[in-house]
Amino acid sequence: MVRALTAAGRPRLLVIGIDCADPSLIFGPLRKSMPNLDRLASRGVAGRLESCVPPTTIPAWVSMFTGRDPGELGVYGFRDRRDYSYRQGTLFSSRVTDAPRTWDKLSDAGLVSYLIGVPGSYPPWPIRGRMVSSLMTPDSDSCFTFPADLKDEVERISGGYILDVDNFRDLERTELLDQIRTMTDRRFKLACEWAAEPDWDFFVLVEIGNDRLNHGFLRYLDPSHPLHDPDHPLVAKTKNYLGFLDHKIAALVEAAGKQTAVLVVSDHGAQVMRGGFAINEWLLAQGDLVLLETPEKPQRLSIDMIDWPRTRAWCAGGYSAKVYINLVGREPQGTVLPEDYETYRADLATRLKGTRDHLGKPLGTRVFFPERIYRALRGVPPDLIVYFGELSWRALGKVGGGRVHLTENDSGADDANHAAQGILIYCGPDGKVSLPAVHSLTDVDGFILSFFGIQNQSV
Repeated sequence: MVRALTAAGRPRLLVIGIDCADPSLIFGPLRKSMPNLDRLASRGVAGRLESCVPPTTIPAWVSMFTGRDPGELGVYGFRDRRDYSYRQGTLFSSRVTDAPRTWDKLSDAGLVSYLIGVPGSYPPWPIRGRMVSSLMTPDSDSCFTFPADLKDEVERISGGYILDVDNFRDLERTELLDQIRTMTDRRFKLACEWAAEPDWDFFVLVEIGNDRLNHGFLRYLDPSHPLHDPDHPLVAKTKNYLGFLDHKIAALVEAAGKQTAVLVVSDHGAQVMRGGFAINEWLLAQGDLVLLETPEKPQRLSIDMIDWPRTRAWCAGGYSAKVYINLVGREPQGTVLPEDYETYRADLATRLKGTRDHLGKPLGTRVFFPERIYRALRGVPPDLIVYFGELSWRALGKVGGGRVHLTENDSGADDANHAAQGILIYCGPDGKVSLPAVHSLTDVDGFILSFFGIQNQSV
């Protein structure tokens, strides 16, 4: 393996994360919009990176930088149940799992890491180096850096660091695009200045702007989107952002130096959202979910709405669905007997696989049994994980109104749902290099450790 060296003679690796970068787009119709990224791919090796199940920002980035799958982490989404009560799931924080991240292992080996914007890094924790957290940080008044006194420098260099675009699904499109561009610009200002420093061994920047772009503007990027209009003014403006991002990536690579190896990755891809499948409304119609009173208009399902002694299953919506079974002896008011659990779960899975779209055509729904796809099960896993239409339909968690098929996301305007593959580009300082055994997110941690000559003991 070709290694880039610091002035001290140590290998040096820059990781650029582009959240929600889809291979079908990046290596396809958007290739000309990002010539610098294309050049990296041409000089090195490029391909698809299999995401985790589910392919969601959290747990995907955490899986990537621990080498562990969601089951091993006990992290199944942005929110997870922490016990078998009926309380709403709690939002992920870095304290949820004690699995060492890549940079923790590098710190133990005496190597220095600089981290900017890695999802799952709030609250930040001590490492040998620097850490600036990302989305899910409550606000900019929070302590979002390690060391804590680094915050003033971050704010000064960036011109006001932006953690994420607030309420990005609700903003007017032009305003959203402007905010995404400003966020990206400030994050890369910080990254370029730090990357030019000689002291780091490992550098990670994750840019969330591309994810916000896909959710807000995929209709302008993907000709297959049913609302695509090639003559719309936002087509050019959206592609201009990608060119802007591409220029920033080139500047970061240059700042890191010619003798730095570069790894570009994404946590998952993006695809056109064809509609929303109201899974709890479906469970209600199937008789699996029973409510004390059915609302006339769609609203978020809350635990006090459910008639638990008559309910067998309920669901947390999202890009995919997490289905929970109301099991006797596990949930407080369980209804499904332990001896009936597997039979009921299999029946529910079969019915979900048979779901149809608004025209009566099969959705092509996939159902996952967690114990069959994960190497271990920690925390409180869902009983089933469901992809409607291979994730082209979002799982809507609301109930009421009687409609199972909806045209929009229940959390705001959205053009995209996630896809199961992201991108991977690796470019050594001297041209093409091999990239063995990196096929999925959980392979990345081991590759980074091997780059630095460290034995992988993550699992």
